Amino acid sequence: MSGGLLVAGTTSDAGKSVVTAGICRWLVRQGVKVAPFKGQNMSLNSFVTREGAEIGRAQAMQAQAARVEPTALMNPVLLKPGSDRSSQVVLMGKPVGELSARGYHGGRQESLLGTVLECLEELRGTYDAVICEGAGSPAEINLRRTDIVNMGIARAARLPVVVVGDIDRGGVFASFFGTVALLSPEDQALIAGFLVNKFRGDVSLLEPGLDMLQRITGRRTFGVLPYRHGLGIDEEDGLRVSLRGSVRESVVAPPVGEDVLRVAVCAIPLMSNFTDVDALAAEPGVVVRFVDRAEELVDADLVVVPGTRGTVKALEWLRERGLADAIARRAAEGRPVLGICGGFQVLGEHIEDEVESRAGHVEGLGLLPVRVRFAKEKTLTRPSGTALGEPVEGYEIHHGVAEVTGGEAFLDGCRVGEVWGTHWHGSLESDGFRRAFLREVARAAGRRFVPAPGTSFSALREEQLDLLGDLIEEHADTSALLRLIETGAPSGLPFLAPGAPS
Repeated sequence: MSGGLLVAGTTSDAGKSVVTAGICRWLVRQGVKVAPFKGQNMSLNSFVTREGAEIGRAQAMQAQAARVEPTALMNPVLLKPGSDRSSQVVLMGKPVGELSARGYHGGRQESLLGTVLECLEELRGTYDAVICEGAGSPAEINLRRTDIVNMGIARAARLPVVVVGDIDRGGVFASFFGTVALLSPEDQALIAGFLVNKFRGDVSLLEPGLDMLQRITGRRTFGVLPYRHGLGIDEEDGLRVSLRGSVRESVVAPPVGEDVLRVAVCAIPLMSNFTDVDALAAEPGVVVRFVDRAEELVDADLVVVPGTRGTVKALEWLRERGLADAIARRAAEGRPVLGICGGFQVLGEHIEDEVESRAGHVEGLGLLPVRVRFAKEKTLTRPSGTALGEPVEGYEIHHGVAEVTGGEAFLDGCRVGEVWGTHWHGSLESDGFRRAFLREVARAAGRRFVPAPGTSFSALREEQLDLLGDLIEEHADTSALLRLIETGAPSGLPFLAPGAPS
């Protein structure tokens, strides 16, 4: 086999990431050597590969689904929003500057198509199949000229396209038809069919609509995937807790001890890598919720200030909402606070920022003896070490350089009383370290909480990826998908004029 497939969607968050991961896991279980790919990603959730390249976490997750090591080839262009109008452009894993949306779509994006296609071609020369994920909708006709992630790459690489629609949102049939009808004849020729996602109920009730959709579009539906709660995968963006969670508060497995632990995560602006708390949510007896009001910290046993692409903006937000004062009171009372990356910087004495916000000297919360200076070069590393008597691994993504002047050493940061700070993302995925940290939190909080000794975050993640593979294997026409990957879109697919089904 030597082929590829583009998984597009009627909208953002239609389920492209999970479907791509599910197809990768299904294929690798069939003995196919497969890799994921997304030419351009916009996300604040990113990951560092072993060679020190920054890519979207969704592509790292899909690589795990495919049981391969993630590389920059799998996500050559990553956009990290810094505001509504500008983003940091990360090219082949390294930041190359900030651009406005107009500047990017006005010329820079077109120049990147060659790089994107070269990466895809290299992957296709190495793997039996490459499963590509689109972005947003392929029918964003205002951006078609500069598209390097949807139909632009499908046309250039002659990839067949399956369009995913979220039926839970409603209007999925109109979305499928409209998506195809808005495309040019050349683009429509590559749209092989549809995949319905998040269906609840009896599939037989859906079949008349699917039959009519095929009659008016000439394209089949490759499967109807049922709604599944708690599919814990690393999404591009979206406030939720994976593995055992929902949008606002995680579902708690029964605790091993007598008490549960309550974790409040400050939902700061431009929050990045909030997936750090997924490992906490995976622990039996731990509740994780995202908060934006000071009163929501009152009953929390641990407050987490997560990473952010806007450290100074996050500081202002915490102060405006009274959360800064509430966190300071907690620290004075000896109640646990954890700052990660930008959250760690927020807890320090002061920040010198002429790079990210260009705000110059800014006073921090003063809870840790740390001074931060923003450097133009971004730190991208995969450190490992020991903390609380346990081995720990993590990854770092930051411009801020921290000078620690006191306190007790904690990973690359420090600890003062029950206030902890580190730049290390992903450290809580190390099972022994996570349990040791939670024991410290429980002691300080006065809780009779006992971490579950057998909880393996990596095993839970593998279970979730297998569930995604099962969804494809059990509810999609895998034989037809395999033919698409091997031979491309069928010839003779009809052209639909907008608004005129026939």
